[in-house]
Amino acid sequence: MPATMIQDPTRAKQYFEAKLACTTGPVELERMMKEGNVNIVDVRAAEDYAKGHIPGAVNLPKERWSSLQGLRKDRTNVIYCYSLVCHLAASAAVHFAGQGFPVMELDGGWRWWKDDGFDIET
Repeated sequence: MPATMIQDPTRAKQYFEAKLACTTGPVELERMMKEGNVNIVDVRAAEDYAKGHIPGAVNLPKERWSSLQGLRKDRTNVIYCYSLVCHLAASAAVHFAGQGFPVMELDGGWRWWKDDGFDIET
C-alpha cells in the first residue's frame, strides 16, 4: 500500500482557484438566479429538456452548438448536462468560451439539481 502523498499547497491553491472560477453548485446557481445576473444553458437533448429543466434555462443541444443561440456575452452562461460524470457541459464550455462567451459549469448537472429538490420547469 503506497504512503499517502503530501500535496503541494501551491498547486492545490492554483487548482481550486481555477475550479472556483469555472464551476458553481446548485445553491450558488439558485442565488445567482435570484440576483438575475446569469444565463442558464441546458445542453441535454431537446426531449430531455422538455421533460424538465432548470427554470429559465435555454436548450442548446450539441447539434445546435454552432448556432450559439441563447448564449449571452453580457452575463455568465452556466452550462449543465445530465450528471457529474457527463462531460457534455464541459465540452460545450470549451466550445462556447472559444467563441468569446463567459462560461461556468454546474457541478452535478441536472441530476444534482433535481435530486436536491430545487425548482423545475417543464
